[in-house]
Amino acid sequence: MSGSTPVSRLRTRDGLAIAFTSLRTRRLRATLTGAGVAIGIAAMVAVFGVSTSSQADLLATLDALGTDLLTVKPGQSYLGAETALPVSAPGAIRRVGAVEQAAATAELKATVRRTDYVPSSQTGGIRVAATEVSLLDTLQGQLAGGRFLDNASTEYPAVVLGAIAARRLGIDGLEEHPSVWLGENWFAVVGVLQPLPLAPEIDSTALIGFPAAEKVLGAEPTSVRTTTVYVRTRPDTIDDIRGVLPRTANPESPEAVRISRPSDALAARAAVNTTFTALLLGLGAVALLVGGVGIANVMVIAVLERRSEIGLRRALGATRRHIRAQFLLEAIVLSGIGGLVGVSIGGGITVVFAANRDWPVVMPPKVLAAATTLAVLVGALAGLYPAARAARLQPAEAVRPR
Repeated sequence: MSGSTPVSRLRTRDGLAIAFTSLRTRRLRATLTGAGVAIGIAAMVAVFGVSTSSQADLLATLDALGTDLLTVKPGQSYLGAETALPVSAPGAIRRVGAVEQAAATAELKATVRRTDYVPSSQTGGIRVAATEVSLLDTLQGQLAGGRFLDNASTEYPAVVLGAIAARRLGIDGLEEHPSVWLGENWFAVVGVLQPLPLAPEIDSTALIGFPAAEKVLGAEPTSVRTTTVYVRTRPDTIDDIRGVLPRTANPESPEAVRISRPSDALAARAAVNTTFTALLLGLGAVALLVGGVGIANVMVIAVLERRSEIGLRRALGATRRHIRAQFLLEAIVLSGIGGLVGVSIGGGITVVFAANRDWPVVMPPKVLAAATTLAVLVGALAGLYPAARAARLQPAEAVRPR
């Protein structure tokens, strides 16, 4: 029986062991090179994680607040002149069958301050508006303290402050029964609202009752004109109601009525976040590409430095395929380790950032797996040329002194 030459094999386990050993002998170089991949992967994971967490928070806010709120405001006439809502607009809107709740507000020409010694021109950016007692329920708002206006308190100098208005006035509690100088009268602060995402203009507003606006401030009933009507309707009829409201609010000039849905602003914010996410992911991809170029550069240098090793292994029976696999595995291992480190860093950034903003942490496992796979793929592509170059070296040429 004639003898046969044994087939040389390089098992994957052995190739990985050689790759890890080679990287351990060049720890500083491997660390610096892997850092490039880690930074790119960390940037991409963090951007995606923060973006998805932010969108999840926005969607949760929309689900909690609903998309069935509409605002009715005066617009402009065909000639571009400013218009006003008729006095009958709030009542007419309430008579629409699908309207569940409605509340009117009227902006007043008055200022609110903590003292009567400050010039009236210094408003601090705080608006004053008359409102109906149904406003809080219509907006589905919450109180940070105190109570909202009722049928009794609307007759007297009582005021409810929005969250921003209270902060600007230095009122952080009602234990000391604070008062504010509103118009030319002292008003008792009976309540403070929590922020209203669907009505942010209310956050910087001091709210009083319509009767108080007429009696205490001396405003004529005809001068207290409705500037906004908040309408809560059924979600399945929102589009139909949106088309009916202009003619209902102002039958004579429906074109001079502006209807908007506040939840659209939150949805637009989510769309803007998506756009910025794509941009930042592109920047992360550039960083990852730079990391891949760094790996390719280091592997080419490694081929030049390890010519003697390559020649010795070829002389001992290693084939070109084995040499190619060895250097390719080294590049993949280096990039894969960088990818795992980057995934950990990016995930940590997402958790910390979301926790500081009170957002839910959203990081799909598929994203983490895809990021790691991408890092391995970058390493494989970066290692193709150095591996092929190492495999082309002849044993005699590799061991020849330079």
